Amino acid sequence: MQAFHADSFTIELPPGHSFPMPKYRLLREAIALAEPGIRVREAPAASAGELALVHEPAYIAAVAEGALSPAQQREIGLPWSPRLAERARRSVGATIAAGRAALGEGVAANLAGGTHHAFPGRGSGYCVFNDVAVATRLMQAEAHRCRRGLLRVLVIDLDVHQGNGTAAIFRDDPTVFTLSLHGARNFPARKEPGDLDVDLPDGCGDADYLAALDAALAETWRRHGDRLPALAFYLAGADPHEGDRLGRLKLSFDGLAARDRRVFDALHARRIPVAVAMAGGYGRVITDTVAVHQRTLCEALRSWRAWTAQTPAGGCGT
Repeated sequence: MQAFHADSFTIELPPGHSFPMPKYRLLREAIALAEPGIRVREAPAASAGELALVHEPAYIAAVAEGALSPAQQREIGLPWSPRLAERARRSVGATIAAGRAALGEGVAANLAGGTHHAFPGRGSGYCVFNDVAVATRLMQAEAHRCRRGLLRVLVIDLDVHQGNGTAAIFRDDPTVFTLSLHGARNFPARKEPGDLDVDLPDGCGDADYLAALDAALAETWRRHGDRLPALAFYLAGADPHEGDRLGRLKLSFDGLAARDRRVFDALHARRIPVAVAMAGGYGRVITDTVAVHQRTLCEALRSWRAWTAQTPAGGCGT
């Protein structure tokens, strides 16, 4: 299974900052030691033209040139630097690469990504560019260029925070269906309506969460009918974990693994390729967050093996 990373481009943060920058390197190292079936490569950077499929040119230029205002940087929550700009472009590039690989092999991953709070003209909540939105638009454009016709996309967002940027970008777009399970009282305070939003109460545990997920997936398939999506992006946030500082839910390690298994199995059963992004995770113990992400990737690898046992590699000419 192919996976892509951008953890060479770290940024300096003030002491006590809540963004867990080391988790990306720790996850890549853990995968290299424990999961030889996952081929990890450094992600290419998304081009300005690719970013412009979703983002406003003036905003792209401001990120590249260090012209973000103090207010814009505060909303993002990360101080601007050239490395931040490069990291943001490569995070998008990793999801693009994972999307292409998933279309060919069934399952692929970005070891970061899931920056779902970014809007066309602004970043927010540690998100500079919206990687899934850009990758969706590019995969749709490439499918059209390859004469495959309309590529319908499903976004399954199981980060604990609602993907407000993604929901706003794809509002009223019948080619992209957005599903989000998230904490009702968590960030962002103002939710953007997606196609299917499931608000969860503080303290929600394994049984209630998995029941809500089962119902949401059943409703997703009901709404699609015979017109199933041809590609899914799965945001597998670690922040619903009971040890997360920002999550406010109470899922166990096993509960999160069961969540991932349900998603991968449901997609595989319908022959929908999936690119998975790690999204959020702010554990009080950073190795707990890494462990959640690692188990997600183990479930992805299991699904990829099932795909490759049945399906020959595809490409533009197939």
